[in-house]
Amino acid sequence: MKYSVASSMSAYIFLLLFSFSWPITSSQSHESFLQCLSLHSSNSSSISKLIYTPNNPSYFSVLNFSIQNPRFSSPFTPKPLVIVTPLQPSHVQAAVNCTRKHSLQIRVRSGGHDYEGLSYISDVPFVILDLINLRSIAVDEEKSTLWVEAGATVGEVYYRIAEKSTTLGFPAGICPTMGVGGHFSGGGYGTMLRKYGLAADNIVDARLVDVEGNLVDRKSMGEDLFWAIRGGGGVSFGVVLAWKIKLVPVPSTVAVFTITRNLEQNATKLVHQWMQVADKFHEDLFIRLILQAANSNEDGKKTIQVSFNSLFLGGVDRLLPLMEKSFPELGLRKEDCTEMSWIKSTLYFNGQNGQPLESLLDRTLQSKLSFKAKSDFVQKPISEKELEGIWKLLYEEEVGRGMLIISPYGGKMSKILESETPFPHRAGNIGVIQYLIYWKEEGNVTKSEMHKNWIRRLHSYMTPYVSKKPRAAYLNYRDLDIGTNRGPSTNYEQARIWGVKYFKSNFDRLVHVKTMGDPTNFFWNEQSIPPLPVRG
Repeated sequence: MKYSVASSMSAYIFLLLFSFSWPITSSQSHESFLQCLSLHSSNSSSISKLIYTPNNPSYFSVLNFSIQNPRFSSPFTPKPLVIVTPLQPSHVQAAVNCTRKHSLQIRVRSGGHDYEGLSYISDVPFVILDLINLRSIAVDEEKSTLWVEAGATVGEVYYRIAEKSTTLGFPAGICPTMGVGGHFSGGGYGTMLRKYGLAADNIVDARLVDVEGNLVDRKSMGEDLFWAIRGGGGVSFGVVLAWKIKLVPVPSTVAVFTITRNLEQNATKLVHQWMQVADKFHEDLFIRLILQAANSNEDGKKTIQVSFNSLFLGGVDRLLPLMEKSFPELGLRKEDCTEMSWIKSTLYFNGQNGQPLESLLDRTLQSKLSFKAKSDFVQKPISEKELEGIWKLLYEEEVGRGMLIISPYGGKMSKILESETPFPHRAGNIGVIQYLIYWKEEGNVTKSEMHKNWIRRLHSYMTPYVSKKPRAAYLNYRDLDIGTNRGPSTNYEQARIWGVKYFKSNFDRLVHVKTMGDPTNFFWNEQSIPPLPVRG
């Protein structure tokens, strides 16, 4: 369906002046906003406990707790005028109404995993609506459904499911600290995507506060808006408060394995072979690749290490014949595999194998390094010679800092139409590539730019070997390099530059939904869906 750098000192001074300008220019709006919140609350003393301004001693701890990328936590990163931490829907409604009334930007944060920090930074005076207190989860085992508030994490969802059942699961992401508000609304995939598709494919209802401050569900928001928030990024359209999701059956026992090979062990040939078969595996089988430089056995030399990281929805006895048939080159043996419950596999994939299940409830990352990411979709096997070009680039960065993670498609992903949800990356893709570079943030702008330029060169090298017209990208691996809006007045043509990369032909329908629901573009950020101009 169609809808038609300047020295470092100069930069320092600019940032310093900029960071202190907001309290001066926005003090009136700031105070008026706080008064508005009190007026919209039945208990003003209660809501005051949920508001943090820079004068509050807890302001910075609340702000920094959910900043998952330290490159956005420097003293010169723009800070919010106010942080609101709602306890109930009416608090969210008041925040939306008051920010709109007083012309403030609103940023919505559930877990703080936006790759470009758009859920907690802005270049104009802004308020953070931090949903960390909205994280209740209600599991209906009999109906295999679950209501989860947007501030809950993926790990909390998994844990609450396991409390009720050993044979139910959900096909969301691997990192347990991601907030479901953003993760689900951008698509959300994990180790069961080949069996059950995306998290967004398994959402059956939602609650949202719209631009008018109304609390709506699927029935009252309408099917167009419900379609848009399941893969189109909810923050373009409102504040998602909760999702109702359909749980999926999982066997009581699953098998996992991680086999590591280096160049001396034919890693290049194995990667090339994987690309020929990964999307054709049985849908119960998921094998992703993790490619990075590693120290070799020879002093002072590096090699490339490839990890074949797998989940199989079944036991080892059934897995081994499948592997012998579809990927014998890997040489999988019974002793390479471990059987466990599905819930324990979620810890395994997060590098927490053997840790107590309560680890899933921890909202903080095990370690926080600055990072930059990019994405691509691979649609034809990359030759061994072309892979060697990737190896050369990986050698340029510190061991373990730069990497590619390639997750396979096929199975259920090939059976869902591109237009079913805004997430269009379905049939025809071997898999999705996530490029990552990590570094320790030390306030060195030159060093940070060096790392970011490295990943840009890697991404540029990959141009001939990935999707084209458009060169597609994944919204949850947000990348401002591919294009940005120029403030709330961004027009359709400007936004389409990046929009078609994330959404392909679905971008036009998203623009239509935005125009109908938020014609003045209140809910905007650097990569939000724009409305069409109001005629008149």
